Amino acid sequence: MKICLLLPAYNESKTIGRIIQETSEFIREIVVIDDGSSDETAEIASASGVVCLANATNCGKGSALRKGFAYALKHGYQLVFTMDSDGQHDPADIPRFLEHFDNTQPDILIGARETKNSQTSMPFHRRINNRLISYVGSKLCGQRVLDFQSGYRLIRADVLRQVHLETARYETESELLIKAGRLGFRIESLPIQTRYGDEVSHIKPLREMWLFTKLLFRSL
Repeated sequence: MKICLLLPAYNESKTIGRIIQETSEFIREIVVIDDGSSDETAEIASASGVVCLANATNCGKGSALRKGFAYALKHGYQLVFTMDSDGQHDPADIPRFLEHFDNTQPDILIGARETKNSQTSMPFHRRINNRLISYVGSKLCGQRVLDFQSGYRLIRADVLRQVHLETARYETESELLIKAGRLGFRIESLPIQTRYGDEVSHIKPLREMWLFTKLLFRSL
């Protein structure tokens, strides 16, 4: 099956080159979506020889993903991988994703982050926020999803063709799952480890919770 990897990126010049190099061992077609970065993210991605799309200004992760999804559908990709560009996701897990997908044939496969490992522990406030959103989101989509906010995903193009996305920031990943679940697409999870170091997170917990709350009420 024809597959591409989408890497939404905002000011990730410290990690984007390494991520591209490591992921290219497993997936040849890589698309970086630079979301209005003020550093050299776009230049490094372009110099790496991958496709680089760009938002002129910072529009949000969801906006970057939607631009990438549109590109993937236009160019006939049947499977779309998504990963974060900050180095928290391990490219070495890609073969596990592909093997699990071949064995169980889900419509969406999500990397469920470990939350209790002392070396890779998710920060406490993000752990609580993630558990709440995952619980509520699972109820809304009608399937149990262990990590509703994980950006490490393998998605069938059929899902992206049928799900109409309307949001533009971090809630877009939740919107995709809610709408896909309600359309009857099957969502599965695969445990992954995630490393939280000294990188600067672009997530603002209060704003994220507010955006998800608005999505919740629209979904009801």
